Amino acid sequence: MMLTTATNPTLDDRITGSLIGAAVGDALGGPVEGYTPEQIAARHGGRVQGIVGPWNGDDWRTARPIAPYHKGDGHITDDTLMTHALIRVYTEVRDHLDAYAVAGHLVPDLMTRPRWIPELEAEALPLQRIFLAEKWLVARLHYGHHDPREAGAGNIVNCGAAMYMAPVGLVNAADPRAAYAEALDIAGAHQSSYGREAAGVFAAAVAAACLPGATPASVVDTALGLAKDGTRAAIGAVAEAAAAHTDFETALVPLRTAVAPFDTVGPDYRAPSLAARRPSRLHSIEELPIALGMLLIGGGDYRRTVLGSVNYGRDCDSIATMAGAIAGALGGEAAVPRDWAKSVAEASRLDLHAPARELASVVREVFVRDRERRRAHEAAFARLTGDAR
Repeated sequence: MMLTTATNPTLDDRITGSLIGAAVGDALGGPVEGYTPEQIAARHGGRVQGIVGPWNGDDWRTARPIAPYHKGDGHITDDTLMTHALIRVYTEVRDHLDAYAVAGHLVPDLMTRPRWIPELEAEALPLQRIFLAEKWLVARLHYGHHDPREAGAGNIVNCGAAMYMAPVGLVNAADPRAAYAEALDIAGAHQSSYGREAAGVFAAAVAAACLPGATPASVVDTALGLAKDGTRAAIGAVAEAAAAHTDFETALVPLRTAVAPFDTVGPDYRAPSLAARRPSRLHSIEELPIALGMLLIGGGDYRRTVLGSVNYGRDCDSIATMAGAIAGALGGEAAVPRDWAKSVAEASRLDLHAPARELASVVREVFVRDRERRRAHEAAFARLTGDAR
């Protein structure tokens, strides 16, 4: 394996940095999810600077009876559970995935194989922890027998599909257009409209971050080049607002203001508007544009990027998951603070390196297959055209 340099991490290092970076961002954002920057600062005596405990302290089990999850203390959430589940599908299929792989592999994994769920402090089926938008996969694909390519139609439109698409970007490392197409296919089983679009654009951003010499600006330019409709407009608006800031503290309000016209949830994250999460060509999920904006403001630095995402509030575990995945792909594992990664792994009882090792092996196998397929196509096209070159 090639040694990593400070300016050009290797493929394996980028995969590790991206996946650990996503998990750490998820764990840091989990305990303050759903709150405003002002509420977060009041609760924690200032901005969050690392791993914090549950919002309601020792009363986390009873404070929110409908969702009695131990968010905080370094526990990953459903974002990482779904990311790792998708990696397990890649390790089984060992090739590119599509919507049928979701039906044939991901859904059975969620339904039949108990895992340690940090927020439940117990071993349970992932199905028992994931959100309703992800339970939709089981209802539509296992019980409803819908065409996997169309099963996402009718689901609420949110970041559910986008939040776990980092592995797609890594399998298509340095090929953003292929990552975009594959993620759109996979996400068809889960989402429609701008939720599905965000899945494609996020995967493309991760793939773009793996390009040698990639920068936050080049990643955002790639996202803008592929994104459609409201998603593209939202990313452009947030990127423009981010350009005026080098510190997330001054950017929290301007970024929210920039994305608000495209966000259907509304000003109160815990009380969505009646138009929330419905299909639209004019709107966008909030999480991906904000993650890209924080990437620009942080200059790609993992700590600054993720802390900006966490202190933004609202759906900040997913924002920090996406931002962490991209920043980790840009900088490799060394970009992720070692103490954060160690604490999250220990608290969540997870080997955060194992999924990265597994996916890195798959990525190389898929590349070999892609090269063989590409060469076969080139040879066939040469015969068709009579071009022997």
